[in-house]
Amino acid sequence: MTDKYLIPQRLDDPELIGLWTLDEFIAMVAPFVWGILSQHIVIGIVFGFASWWGLRRAKAGRATSWLLHMAYWYLPASFVGLRATPPSFLRVMAG
Repeated sequence: MTDKYLIPQRLDDPELIGLWTLDEFIAMVAPFVWGILSQHIVIGIVFGFASWWGLRRAKAGRATSWLLHMAYWYLPASFVGLRATPPSFLRVMAG
């Protein structure tokens, strides 16, 4: 007897493009596209593979949000897009 309801086994799996998650795919394809546009295809392939491998090692079983949190805390405010980073004693009061 078959059940008429299907329960997904894993709800939190990220979306995949082929074998890669979206962020890995972008990290791999962006240098490759740059290589094609600048007529340095081999360099684009090497940088694409290196960026994919580096991102995969940086994530290492963690969620992509982990990298965003690290970027918030360790990169300059202008790089992340904040106009002004609040002082550390005010971060607790801000949320």
